[in-house]
Amino acid sequence: MSQENNDNKLNIELSEEVADGIYSNLAIISHSNSEFVLDFIKVMPGMPKAKVKSRILMTPEHAKRLVNALQDNIQKFEATNGKIKDLEPQGIPMNFGGPTAEA
Repeated sequence: MSQENNDNKLNIELSEEVADGIYSNLAIISHSNSEFVLDFIKVMPGMPKAKVKSRILMTPEHAKRLVNALQDNIQKFEATNGKIKDLEPQGIPMNFGGPTAEA
């Protein structure tokens, strides 16, 4: 391998805590003229309140790269596993059809 290839390598470290991941079933995306903000939330059935579990900030250029990478990965997934079912837009789910919380 040439020296140039070695200089372009990026060594990425993944800690055990981060490797566990954070489950999210709702994402809220907003933007300004200089950044995109992605808030990942876990909404639980019957719970009227949900917390943002993770927030990612990125430049518009990186947001576009993310969209392209997601599209590429979805195409590869569907080629192997079949088409992902499109869900009808429903707004923010509040109870997932489960019981509602009462005081």
